[in-house]
Amino acid sequence: MHLSQLKKGGVICRQGETAQRVNSVESIYALAYQAVKNQCSIEEWIQQLGLGETVDLYALAAADQLDCPVRHPDPAHMHLTGTGLTHLGSASARDAMHSGSPTDMSDSMKMFNMGIESGKPEEGRLGVQPEWFYKGTGVGAVAPKAPLTSPSFALDGGEEPEIAGFYLIGEDGKPYRIGFTLANEFSDHVTEKINYLYLAHSKIRPASFGPELLVGDFPDDIHGLSRITRQGEVVWEKPFLSGESNMSHSIRNLEHHHFKYDIFRQPGDVHVHMFGTATLSFADDVVVQAGDQFEISAPEFGLPLINPLALADEIDTQVSVL
Repeated sequence: MHLSQLKKGGVICRQGETAQRVNSVESIYALAYQAVKNQCSIEEWIQQLGLGETVDLYALAAADQLDCPVRHPDPAHMHLTGTGLTHLGSASARDAMHSGSPTDMSDSMKMFNMGIESGKPEEGRLGVQPEWFYKGTGVGAVAPKAPLTSPSFALDGGEEPEIAGFYLIGEDGKPYRIGFTLANEFSDHVTEKINYLYLAHSKIRPASFGPELLVGDFPDDIHGLSRITRQGEVVWEKPFLSGESNMSHSIRNLEHHHFKYDIFRQPGDVHVHMFGTATLSFADDVVVQAGDQFEISAPEFGLPLINPLALADEIDTQVSVL
């Protein structure tokens, strides 16, 4: 089952090739909140509400009618976060992991190695905690087809094709997983490359999600494609892998180490957690330009996620004294 959020209100449920409006609900956030309150799954709650008119999802997408799948009514109560060093990556990265002594490894490689060894614990046990970063609040959640805007001070604005999990914190303080979407975890890789301690700066950027939310289990073996086009011409494309069979951490382990913090279990809040990637154009020396279009796709997630790159105007950040 796939769900999409209409910008003007309304939820679309797609099962196979048939897409229909969900009755009596205007947002996936409200749908999830009601499901938690009624102690049932989203699928069960949709069955209770029923489905209405059939719609053309492709036409709605083409007309730019689809929003980020889940938004909180107050963006300050929506948190965008993620994990890095979670995917197996290339053969060269694995070779580097196994060569030399642990003391010769970079901190990144040491953490990657920790994930390989202890990122997929047995049921009932806890694994090693992953690298973790914060991207911002729901203000930075970008809809499909909307620009991913790089700030004027940025040195780069590159794509990162990922899968994101969407979560709602229930009134009982427990996290409830709503579903998964394609994500573009937009970052400043040039800034990050200067010094790894600049990682936090490089991540405070918008990110895009959607257009369709996959409700159900996380696919084990995801084969996607990431592409950049410039004036209609493909300037770079590469397949990417995700799913636990291609990861050094289990989703359960990543979720635990995010929601173990009390501050991330506040009732009513929405969390969007990105699970990492091993593929990005920056690694192939691609320099993106304003107007370039990012496209991320994977069959399990339905429609592709497409966003153009934009550059923000310089702003005055001088602090005024009151």
